[in-house]
Amino acid sequence: MRVTSGGGRGTSLAMFMTDRVRKQMAKGTVRYWAAAKAAAGTAEEPYDAITLAEALGAARERHPGELVRVLRRCSFLVDGDPVGTRAHETVRLAEGGTVEVLPPFAGG
Repeated sequence: MRVTSGGGRGTSLAMFMTDRVRKQMAKGTVRYWAAAKAAAGTAEEPYDAITLAEALGAARERHPGELVRVLRRCSFLVDGDPVGTRAHETVRLAEGGTVEVLPPFAGG
């Protein structure tokens, strides 16, 4: 399928949709704490994603190995709000937002 501009040149629908999705993606910061920080090898890094699931997927790709295992046990705050049991695919990220990655802490 092709979308045609007034000039007669065709642009693929896939290219149009890719540009549209790219414009919807938010940029922000992922902050790692304790074991997550050690596994990622950094305290924080940028995200470029629409949802928490996408941001965490990108983190897993950048840091295969221990971080993948640690993330399974973590809880998350998005802009200060606990994610809790919500599906990560449903948690939208904001431009300039912050994702806090919190592994379980000992003590109490």
